[in-house]
Amino acid sequence: MTSPLPIVENIWTVRAPQTFLGLHVGTQMTIVRLTGGGLVLHSPVAITPELKAQIDALGPVRHVICPAMFHHLHAGSAIAAWPQARLHAPEALQRKRRDLRFDAVFGEVPHPDWAGDLVAITIDGSLLGETVLYHKASKTLITVDLVENFSHCDHAPTRWYLKLGGIYGRPGWHPLLRATYLNRRKARASIQRILALPFERVLVAHGDNIEHDAGRVIREGLRWLL
Repeated sequence: MTSPLPIVENIWTVRAPQTFLGLHVGTQMTIVRLTGGGLVLHSPVAITPELKAQIDALGPVRHVICPAMFHHLHAGSAIAAWPQARLHAPEALQRKRRDLRFDAVFGEVPHPDWAGDLVAITIDGSLLGETVLYHKASKTLITVDLVENFSHCDHAPTRWYLKLGGIYGRPGWHPLLRATYLNRRKARASIQRILALPFERVLVAHGDNIEHDAGRVIREGLRWLL
């Protein structure tokens, strides 16, 4: 696990190992400092004492967000570390994780704390249930499963999985996982709303962040859906 890495002003990321069906896909938490000074933890990773101390040095944690159906594994760890924080998740995930105490439904209606900082867009028509965030001040799109972007991979089975799916060395979404988009018409409309945002970088959970020509890269990576 890495320490918080500054991306732009008021945004940091933390990388952590993650496996899925034996594949080494990794994951990423994004930390956003809001105008009011409080922090949002987006897609939390496991919170160790060392990581907690590093995050506390950035500001008080006010919100923990599980932004999609498969990004909730460490929500309990985050709330245990910051019990005063509010936990947000999609309704479907809240039904799935009845062991957690949720404070709000995560969707397009902004919490008052971040209404001035973040724009939320839900990707409809997908089992992933993801809502992406756009940080207006830095023109940063914060995502988890919008695309994967592996420029390299040291784990041979994962590397071959990516190569067979045509997404090794290029952003995209593996063909085996495209079945999660049950209603492509609805999903397409959501993606078009996202592409209309003037974002300059994209933070992703699996693989490398996209720092250059981000709009074109995302459009190319989602050409199969558009």
